[in-house]
Amino acid sequence: MIRLREVSWTYPHAVRPSLRDIDLKVAAGQLVVLCGASGCGKSTLLRTLNGLIPHFQDEGVLSGTVSVGGLALQRAELDQIGLLTGTVLQHPRRQFFTDTVAEELAFAMENFGFPAPDIRTRVTQLSAQLGQGGLTPGTSLGRLSGGWQQRVAIAAAWAHRPAVLLLDEPSSNLSAEAVDQLAQTLGQLKAEGVTIVVAEHRLRYLQDLADRLVILCDGAIAAEWSAAEFRAASDQRLAEQGLRGEVCPAPLPALPATGASLVQPWPEPCSADPSALPVGPSSGLELDQVVCRLGGRRVLDLAQVRFPAGQVTAVRGVNGSGKSTLARIVTGLRAASGQVKLDGRPLSRRTRQRISAIVMQDVQRQLFTDSVQAEIELAASGRPDSPSPAAVLDSLDLTDLADRHPLSLSGGQQQRLVVATVRLSGHRVVVFDEPSSGVDRRHLGSISHQIRQVAASGAVVLLISHDEDLLALAGDNQLTLRPVADLDLG
Repeated sequence: MIRLREVSWTYPHAVRPSLRDIDLKVAAGQLVVLCGASGCGKSTLLRTLNGLIPHFQDEGVLSGTVSVGGLALQRAELDQIGLLTGTVLQHPRRQFFTDTVAEELAFAMENFGFPAPDIRTRVTQLSAQLGQGGLTPGTSLGRLSGGWQQRVAIAAAWAHRPAVLLLDEPSSNLSAEAVDQLAQTLGQLKAEGVTIVVAEHRLRYLQDLADRLVILCDGAIAAEWSAAEFRAASDQRLAEQGLRGEVCPAPLPALPATGASLVQPWPEPCSADPSALPVGPSSGLELDQVVCRLGGRRVLDLAQVRFPAGQVTAVRGVNGSGKSTLARIVTGLRAASGQVKLDGRPLSRRTRQRISAIVMQDVQRQLFTDSVQAEIELAASGRPDSPSPAAVLDSLDLTDLADRHPLSLSGGQQQRLVVATVRLSGHRVVVFDEPSSGVDRRHLGSISHQIRQVAASGAVVLLISHDEDLLALAGDNQLTLRPVADLDLG
């Protein structure tokens, strides 16, 4: 079904190729996993399979041949390739073209000229599957959590029934429950004969589905493991390849708090008096009777919680439980009723925006300059007490990329760059929203170190993540949220 012969690709102005002499064959109905360190070429390889290289990214240098389903992609039209393949990006928001779930499910079929009755039938089928979790066809895509966006993106990519499905880090922002659902979905598609290629760092959920594991290093195939080798691989063997292994849940103490959004609220009567909450130091960020509604739905309800300064509070919860909504309220990006205080002083939204920093899930929206070095200098400007920019770059393995344009970096490299800028910014309140998406095993440790350093500087740090490995490395305590509406879109 898929055949690459001696494929090499060099991005415009790049010093060395991102793909080098790739020879790869994937039979029809197989599921193949691409893995390796951040920047090794996984996403680039997927772009050669969906035709974005060279038809969209046409200024680089491509050699070798790529064929999918017998179609030579270099000579094919993009609509031909689009009928044959479906792609799910690491950040689904970037691939949405419409406003609602139903419109997005229909979009590709409408563009390919499918008969209207067939489109309606297919959208109804897919909407019913998504609706098992409470989603409705008219739901606005902009109000969906990252996990729900991922589910809709997969359904939309599969709506026109392509023979090949390509997924780039599909589990990166998903809860454990959502990852299980993703595995079930991929298993069903594979059983239907769909050929699937997945670029991933979180591997274990795929070990019973994968036919082969392809390990990339510096743009070349370093090793290939059979399904049996993958299942038998110990955590030590994965570590030797720089790959992630078993997930180790972090036994973090619960942060005292009350409110309807909490899985285990602190027992009454603490809710009557914020000072009665048995927290540590008085310095920190307090939320008092904070309620947020979106479209008439209550998506976050926290009666009282104090996030202590100098510590990392892990914010957990299923997709759609209001974690990102909490991040936006804390940083002043979203309005809510109630009060937010720092060290006992009420803060307006504008003040919170000024004293806060956030690492978003989609970090491309936080890159503003034309080089990694310029991005770092902008973050550290006017802050004489900030850490050494050179030391932070070195810690996050970004020194050799200092002259690169930030948008030319891989997803994991961009993630580390924004973590570096936040580390240098010196803000009092810092939120990391899924900062380890697209991050390999080696760099997980360096990111967790920077997060802990931010807390050590005296900042209030919230770490929103489904990545249990990261939480075990960086968390001090935890706040676990749950949905407070029939469908939480926060």
